[in-house]
Formats: sequence, C-alpha cells, structure tokens
Amino acid sequence: MRGRVRLPGGWLPWILVPAGLLVFAGANAHLVYVAFQSQPECVDHLKSADGGEGYRAAKSAC
Repeated sequence: MRGRVRLPGGWLPWILVPAGLLVFAGANAHLVYVAFQSQPECVDHLKSADGGEGYRAAKSAC
C-alpha cells in the first residue's frame, strides 16, 4: 500500500502565500485611495520660466 506523497513545508505556505497576497492587494488599494483623495485643486507654482524657488507646472489648473 502506497502512502500519500507529502510536500515539504506542510501548511505554512498555504497560510503565508494568501496572507502575502492580501497585504499586496491592500497596499495597492491604499495607494489608489490616497491618489484619488489627495488631488489638490491648485498648487503654488511659478508662472514664468525666469527661475527662482518653487515648482513650475506643465499646465496650470489655476
């Protein structure tokens, strides 16, 4: 009578792999949520190409 073939590792991979996938999916969902919630209407930026301190927008939303 032949026994079952037992894979090394037992139950641990069956717990760790789904847990890792859940963490990965949760982190990506959080990134998408933050991306949609943190879009400012207007950010201070330089209007001309003279230089100076600050950001220069490619296309002004203000």
